[in-house]
Amino acid sequence: MNLPAPAAGTPVAEDWRAGGFGVYVHWPFCLSKCPYCDFNSHVAGAMDQERWRRALLAELAETAREVPGRRVDSVFFGGGTPSLMPAETVAAVIDAIAGHWQLPADAEVTLEANPGAVDAARFQGFRRAGVNRISIGIQSLDDESLRRLGRLHSAAEARGALDLARAIFPRVSFDLIYARQYQDPAQWRAELAEALALGPDHLSLYQLTIEPGTAFAARHARGRLPGLPDADTAALMFEQTQEICARAGLPAYEISNHARPGSECRHNLIYWRLGDYAGIGPGAHGRLTRGGTRLATANLRAPEAWLAAVETRGNGREGVQALSGTEQATECLLMGLRLTEGVALARLARLGAAPDPGRLAMLAGEGLIWTRAGRIGVTPAGRLVLDAVIAALAP
Repeated sequence: MNLPAPAAGTPVAEDWRAGGFGVYVHWPFCLSKCPYCDFNSHVAGAMDQERWRRALLAELAETAREVPGRRVDSVFFGGGTPSLMPAETVAAVIDAIAGHWQLPADAEVTLEANPGAVDAARFQGFRRAGVNRISIGIQSLDDESLRRLGRLHSAAEARGALDLARAIFPRVSFDLIYARQYQDPAQWRAELAEALALGPDHLSLYQLTIEPGTAFAARHARGRLPGLPDADTAALMFEQTQEICARAGLPAYEISNHARPGSECRHNLIYWRLGDYAGIGPGAHGRLTRGGTRLATANLRAPEAWLAAVETRGNGREGVQALSGTEQATECLLMGLRLTEGVALARLARLGAAPDPGRLAMLAGEGLIWTRAGRIGVTPAGRLVLDAVIAALAP
């Protein structure tokens, strides 16, 4: 499915350049499926690596033909487990991006890795390919918690992968999950202190959620997922996370992401600032502006279906939707209010969806939002009820 021709008439006056342009490449394969994961990931079997490489390059070429002349601010290899990719494929994709668009020497190029799927030779191959930032899915520094989460690595292996990554890449981030089974606030404080003692520049800290369709959801429905903290305890852990990380010099720049100033993930900022991004690979989503119309793209999720579609027509899309001003404004609130910097009111007004002044005053009076310098954002109290704040402001 190709992008439609530029729309006739007056387009919505929205400029994606405010957020930038990125390329997301999805590698859907893993060594195993984690029971909490609802991402488009599949256990890897035997595969034709050359065929997959050709398909990724073909979809990139088709997308570049549709939106030529872009400057790429970031590239992100996500999954799945991209650290299972051959370094030759990563290099070919990065070289193709640089050939189709402008890829500055200082562009951020991130690859996600799991501790059980890395070694020195593999990391060195990714670095030679052009990767300059690694994001490691550590998830816990406790072996029993890792077992409950279905992870294949130990805490010692996670620390080893982190040390190895730091020796090779200029920028390294890692993820942790909290509000896990049998975890209390004191245990989370201790684990977070241990993580901060490792000296990270960027941390992604996610509350465990039971997502529909996951193995955890099935267990939970049968009453076989004991020990989960209640909502109040989980909220306390969230508040602890914000306070502890801020004191350590890694304030939250987004609800679940913390960084030393200057070490924020540029690629994710493109999403949250409503920039454009190309989605390449099975299940990848994109936002592409063409002829003044902002388009939402979605790829086929099943790896073999995506592969066959690319080989037939040059891309693996299952849908393309033109977004109205109202839809863009809603997305702007959903994404932008996650950021500490908030959202520009003028941007919402351009989309024809300036928030009602009375609602703004009400939410500000309740201590849930702030307004200053032409922007709105959520307060610490507002972050705890973000969905309700967005519902109150949405057009």
